[in-house]
Amino acid sequence: MNPSAANRLGLDYVAQSQVLGEPVCPIVDGHAHINGARAAQVYRRVCDLYGIERVYSQTQLAQANAVKEVMGDRIHFVAIPEYMHADRQWAHTQGYLENLDRWHELGARMFKFWGAPRLLDYASTMGIEPQEIVPFDCEWKLRIAEKAKGLGMMLMVHCADPDTWFQTMYKDAGRYGTKASQYESLERLIETTGMPCLAAHMGGWPEDLGFLSGLLDRHPKLILDTSATKWMIRELSKHDSAELIAFLDRYSGRILFGSDIVTSDDHMSPEESANPGFGDQLASSDAEAFELYASRYWALRTMFETDYRGESNIADPDLMMVDPEGFDAMSGPALKGHGLDQDRLVMLYRGAVEGTLDRWYRGDNPWAD
Repeated sequence: MNPSAANRLGLDYVAQSQVLGEPVCPIVDGHAHINGARAAQVYRRVCDLYGIERVYSQTQLAQANAVKEVMGDRIHFVAIPEYMHADRQWAHTQGYLENLDRWHELGARMFKFWGAPRLLDYASTMGIEPQEIVPFDCEWKLRIAEKAKGLGMMLMVHCADPDTWFQTMYKDAGRYGTKASQYESLERLIETTGMPCLAAHMGGWPEDLGFLSGLLDRHPKLILDTSATKWMIRELSKHDSAELIAFLDRYSGRILFGSDIVTSDDHMSPEESANPGFGDQLASSDAEAFELYASRYWALRTMFETDYRGESNIADPDLMMVDPEGFDAMSGPALKGHGLDQDRLVMLYRGAVEGTLDRWYRGDNPWAD
């Protein structure tokens, strides 16, 4: 088997699912982007192999019904803007406001605000005034949050990005601000709305568990997920196992398992992606798509369940971005297994989501206890 970005180690992901065996409990993935009816079928096979029972998905609105036909009760939707709409300003403002009703009909009880520094460039290239859509507490986001709250939705956010990006593409702090400054408008939003909030990608700062502790302590209705697999593997593997376990124990029930897997029917054929930037052309056949999706669950389960010591199975371009002489596009970081015990795995894989998102989606407010 030839190495690929999703399989640097030449693993047989079907066989590896058997090596890992069934997880200690059926896993709920709290953060993914499942799009494309054909891709969803490939993803469902991966779920069956790796013990993923259900998924919370930020599916494109136009594809929600088709994906639901494939996934059935195994999928819950999270409301997102129409990122691919021709009128991007409308999509992030009035369009998102209007679409919340459609998302509510589809069962979504959580909505997402994307607030990464890239949004500044995105707005600028689209001719949108950045202050209109970038800060978490800008007028439009507050209006959208108010309507979502009235519909019984909670909040999800993507705040900040990897430290590696702040060392490179965001190094102009005069334009992008510091990493710490990304959280200022987020905290104002949380305080203003009083809404429960899921901060994706370990809150955007898996590199600094101390910072996350402060954030969680200040906001009792804030929870995190472990999504963005490449990022999590690189950074959570660096932490001493005792340190990471102490963090998970301190915030038990507030750290959810997530992968950030993005599926797309564009992964099924070699043609250029019709939706560049959403799904990307990371695969060009059913077999490659299978490897792409399986690679994320193999990496995450290996890190959390085993005592593995070696390189990641997934290529990580961030290494080359920081050190272009020492790494290339196929380089991978260290992957360190933290070997969580059964009780901790059950809480991470299932208990935390059952106590938060599952209850919220049933109309039972876990933060009212």
